[in-house]
Amino acid sequence: MNYLVLSAVLGFMYIGLAVSAATKVRGTKWNAGPRDELQAPLTGIPGRLDRASKNFLETFPLFLAAYLALSIQGRQTAHLGELGIQTYLAARVVYLPLYAFGVPYVRSLVWMVSIVGIFMMLTTAW
Repeated sequence: MNYLVLSAVLGFMYIGLAVSAATKVRGTKWNAGPRDELQAPLTGIPGRLDRASKNFLETFPLFLAAYLALSIQGRQTAHLGELGIQTYLAARVVYLPLYAFGVPYVRSLVWMVSIVGIFMMLTTAW
């Protein structure tokens, strides 16, 4: 269960950093307001943090489904399952600064490692 808590904390980090960077660009009035008006796309680090956050939110439900499948079966501590959980989390921790600083190729490779972690979990749950 610790890994699930850590993954939620990591999700808050992704979201918090993205919102903080966007607020620095767009201002606190934008952040506190209804955000009805279209805004120019964020660029630079704020844009990359926003996209990294959205990417996390795309992969996290898959991680969660795999984690729950392992947990229901009592296999989350099985070697390959636990290794998959750790792989996903470690890769997502590394992914954030790589994306924020615009590191090409390595970022994509690290994303793929996180996906492999989910597949390791699914293989154990199967």
